Amino acid sequence: MIIDCHGHYTTAPPALATWRDRQIAALTDPSAIPARADLRISDDELRETIEPNQLRLMDERGIDLTVFSPRASFMAHHIGDFQTSSTWAAICNELCHRISQLYPKRFAPAAMLPQSPGADPATCIPELTRCVEDFGAVALNLNPDPSGGHWTAPPLTDRSWYPLYEKMAEYDIPAMIHVSTSVNPAFHTTGAHYLNADTTAFMQLVQGDLFTDFPTLRLVIPHGGGAVPYHWGRFRGLAMALGKPPLEQHVLDNVYFDTCVYHQPGSDLLYEVIPTRNILFASEMIGAVRDIDPCTGHHFDDTRRYAEAAGLPAHDLAAVQEHNARTVYPRLDTLLKRQGR
Repeated sequence: MIIDCHGHYTTAPPALATWRDRQIAALTDPSAIPARADLRISDDELRETIEPNQLRLMDERGIDLTVFSPRASFMAHHIGDFQTSSTWAAICNELCHRISQLYPKRFAPAAMLPQSPGADPATCIPELTRCVEDFGAVALNLNPDPSGGHWTAPPLTDRSWYPLYEKMAEYDIPAMIHVSTSVNPAFHTTGAHYLNADTTAFMQLVQGDLFTDFPTLRLVIPHGGGAVPYHWGRFRGLAMALGKPPLEQHVLDNVYFDTCVYHQPGSDLLYEVIPTRNILFASEMIGAVRDIDPCTGHHFDDTRRYAEAAGLPAHDLAAVQEHNARTVYPRLDTLLKRQGR
């Protein structure tokens, strides 16, 4: 079985973006704020966006199931206030839940949180609870920079995040550390901000002692960990300089990396540097990089090819493609067992 732990609803019906545009316009004209009921998307419309897109590529590439969350760049936590984000998150999470109900053996929902710059992270707990208890969410996306590229939030190790971590520990649910759109012109959203955030989040975890307080907390750093595998020696040396234990003890019992690296040499480096138990298969298909690589004739985001060409022993490949995800996402494992898989 092949589990893709990183998928987003990037092909949602146009009505979703239209409703969002109305919501944003209403920030300067509150009398025009749209009602949630104004957004009407049928099951047939959902099928029309999924079957020729994500589902088709999953079938072509042999991916059995995708952990599916709202479009990352659409989270846009910097827009409006907490109420703006709360309504928007509820709508987006419901759509991913509906996809998982239409295709229960192909998609498992992950939750977007209603974060907002300066808002207490604890305000996200009601939506997290709703998504876990009502929608069966198996994971969540946590944005370390709700300001959209200006990094006004405290580091992930700050105690202000603790109420959210406590709820995650209670539900035994992991978070993918995933930023959203950058509004800082110095940082391209997917080419710079995403990878900067992956690297920054890892360094924050190295500097702190979060997992002493939350030994069961599990965090997934996407896009292959940004610069982390490439600069593993630097991070090892910095941990030593900070008086921290070796990275294997300090963070690798709790931190995992996905395989959204879009060429063979980069993927090989990931598999060579990071322990196999800390790598989760993912593609983020129909995401930031959608074209065909002229050097290979295959899509850049067809990451199964890179995994299978990396020369891993069969048991390690199976761990990356299935078993690690079932360990890191226990609610997903429970769902799969309930389905007889």
